[in-house]
Amino acid sequence: MPQQPPVRSTASPPARPRPDASMSLLTNVMEHSLDDGYAEAAARRGAVGTSGMPRTLRSKVVLAVGLVLAAIVVTIAADKARISAPQLAKERQKLIDRVETETTAADDLEKQLDRLRDEVGDKQRQALEKYGGDKAELLALLAGATKVIGPGVKLVIDDAEGADEGGGGPRESSGFSDTGRVRDRDMQRVVNGLWESGAEAIAVNGQRLTSLSAIRAAGDAIMVDNRPVAPPYTVLAVGDGERLATAFRETADGRYLQVLHSNYGIKASISAQDEVELPAAPSLIVRTAEPKAGATGAGGADTGKGTRTS
Repeated sequence: MPQQPPVRSTASPPARPRPDASMSLLTNVMEHSLDDGYAEAAARRGAVGTSGMPRTLRSKVVLAVGLVLAAIVVTIAADKARISAPQLAKERQKLIDRVETETTAADDLEKQLDRLRDEVGDKQRQALEKYGGDKAELLALLAGATKVIGPGVKLVIDDAEGADEGGGGPRESSGFSDTGRVRDRDMQRVVNGLWESGAEAIAVNGQRLTSLSAIRAAGDAIMVDNRPVAPPYTVLAVGDGERLATAFRETADGRYLQVLHSNYGIKASISAQDEVELPAAPSLIVRTAEPKAGATGAGGADTGKGTRTS
C-alpha cells in the first residue's frame, strides 16, 4: 500500500506569553494610580455621608434630637419650679412679715425711749430749780438742761475735697490714712478752744454739749455723746460773737484748725451771729454728793446732816 504524505497542519503555533504575564497585579498597580480610587470613594462619601444618610437629612435629625432634649430639660425645670414656687413664696412672705413686725417694735421702743428721756429731763430741770436756789438758771445753763438762745458764733468744718482718696502727711503717723478727713480729735480741739475763748454753751450738729459730754470715733464716724454726726460739722457757741470769734482764732486750737485748712484742705469758716439757738441736752446725768455724818461745814460747825446738790 503506498504511503501517503504527511498532512501538515495549517494552525498557527500558540503565541508565546509575555514575560510580565505573571506580574499582572504589579502591572495593574503601575498603570492605574490609587488616587483615582480614593477620589471615587471620597466623592461617594460626600454624596451619601459616612452613615449612608444624606448630609442635610442627618443635620435635621441632629437638630430635632437637640430640640427634643432641650424641651425635656425645660419641662423638668418648669415642673420643679412650679412645685417649689408656693413654698418659696410662703417663706418670703414670712420673712417680710417678720421684718415689718420687728421694725414696728423698734419704732415703738424708740418712741418710748424719747418719751422717757423727756420725762427724765423734766424731772432733772425741776430738781435744778428746786435745789439750785437763786442760781438755778445758771446751773441749768451749765448742765445743758434748758434751751439757750442768744448771740454767738457759727463754726462750720468739713472734709477736704477728695478726702476718701487719702494722702501722705504727718497725720498718717497716728494710723490715719486719710489726712483730709475731719477726725474726732480735731473736733475735740475745736470745742476746747471755744470753751477756752469764753463760750457759754456749745452744740455740735444739734447735740448739746455738757461738762460730761464726750466726742469719740467709731470707725470713720464721729460720735457726740454716743450719737453719730456727719459732715459738714456745724458748731454753734453762745457768747459775745465778735469777741468769741477773735479769741478763738488766737488760741492754739484755732491756729491748729488753720493748719488743717492750709496743709490738708480741710474747710473751716467761723462767723459771728446775732442769734443762735441751742437745744437742751437730750439726756442728763444727775450726780449727788453727801458729806459723812459728823463732818464740819464751811464755817467749821458740824452740819449734823448731809446736804444734797444736783
